[in-house]
Amino acid sequence: MIDLVLLGCGGNVPMPNRNLSSLFINYKGKKILIDCGEGTQVSMRMKNCGFKGIDLILITHLHGDHIIGLIGLLSTMGNSGKTEDLTIIGPNGIIEAMKAIKVLVEYLPYNLHIVENPQETFVLENHPVFKDLEVSTLELDHSTECLGYSLYFKRTPKFNMEKAKLNNVPQALWSRLQKTDSVFYDRKMYTSDMVFGDNRKGIKISFVTDTRFLLTIPDFIADSDLFVCEAMYGDDMDISKAVKNKHMTFTEAASLASLGNVKKLLLTHFSPSLENPNKYLENATRIFPNTIVGEDRLSLSLNYED
Repeated sequence: MIDLVLLGCGGNVPMPNRNLSSLFINYKGKKILIDCGEGTQVSMRMKNCGFKGIDLILITHLHGDHIIGLIGLLSTMGNSGKTEDLTIIGPNGIIEAMKAIKVLVEYLPYNLHIVENPQETFVLENHPVFKDLEVSTLELDHSTECLGYSLYFKRTPKFNMEKAKLNNVPQALWSRLQKTDSVFYDRKMYTSDMVFGDNRKGIKISFVTDTRFLLTIPDFIADSDLFVCEAMYGDDMDISKAVKNKHMTFTEAASLASLGNVKKLLLTHFSPSLENPNKYLENATRIFPNTIVGEDRLSLSLNYED
């Protein structure tokens, strides 16, 4: 199971009832953030997310409403007793941005690893938990370089006793081979594929903001269990604003969800002028019925299919 909290669903400037962009993901007790706008720490505190366990932060782009919350968060994480390394991934410019932030947050009790403009699909192979996480990126169409993220949480295949017996794997190794790739035992090498059955479907979460409608997005988000998408404008009459400011409407976000055959759409990143996003929900549900309008601190859980 994967637990999520939409920490902030606002765009541009924080509002009294709406923090800026951030999504929290809890996977096997390890924690991921996507974006870190103003108000992120407040929502994390209110939802008891915990600061110490954050190991991975994905930044979509370098506009202030998506990154400025990092200044305080990095310090809070250190004050919470974090000593394990933190990886921050972002578009071109993230290294220089982090150098600037480090001027204000000079001393941290943990190491920062900054990954700039990563390859389209990569695995954090050396991470003890995230080695089962496949991260994909997509270049979006915004006023600055911006990345969409797709996270695929792989699932360990089921143990197959019959297969283990057919491969003459000693019973003493069955449990070990479910946790490690290979074991050398009694002058013979045994591998995990000798005890595992068929692969099982994992969980896919896609996060796309800020951007115009792109025909590359449906393939990128295809079959996501959850698609978190910007919906800056609820009214279709605001399409000219969306085009000018390189954002999307509810209708456009829902169209992407439908084309991408996702299971659930979560709308976020609302304009400060959009006081009641639910007023325009039908603009999305008439195209993609399983749509949720985001709100600060909305919690969701995603379960494996079987």
